[in-house]
Amino acid sequence: MSQTMEIKKQPCAYEKPEEIYPVLETVISRYKGKGALIPVLQSAQNLLGWLPEEVLAWTSEKLQLPFSEVAGVVGFYSFFSTKPRGKHMVRVCMGTACYVRGGQEVLCAVEKELGISVGETTTDRQFSLEIGRCFGACGLAPVIMIDDDVHQRVRPVLISEIVAPYREDPGDE
Repeated sequence: MSQTMEIKKQPCAYEKPEEIYPVLETVISRYKGKGALIPVLQSAQNLLGWLPEEVLAWTSEKLQLPFSEVAGVVGFYSFFSTKPRGKHMVRVCMGTACYVRGGQEVLCAVEKELGISVGETTTDRQFSLEIGRCFGACGLAPVIMIDDDVHQRVRPVLISEIVAPYREDPGDE
């Protein structure tokens, strides 16, 4: 099993960047410096939930790459985030089919339910909200994804019911 797969079992397991550096060193050693940038960034984000500037600088130094190259890769790929993200990523499709079939109303209902706007994270860091452009389920529009779960033919009145299973029970902590 790869290091990345092992890491994904415990997302956001660390709070301080310096706690993840030993794990990132292992990832770097697996790639012997060649092609390590994306795996290191993926691992760091899986462990912290986001990529603070401190981690980008550390990665730049360890891989002997210009900081601008590391930051450029992070900026290019939408998977990477330089802001803290929630435990659950909610993506509302705004592709043509979803938009025409009520995607905007679904998005408004999600924003209201979570109390955040697109690009934001709830204060309890349980949810982040993004827009997607197409999830390949146009015949089932409108569609939202929560993490890797696709919810089809979503109606605004169902948002509360859809989100409920993802909410963390305060008694669990």
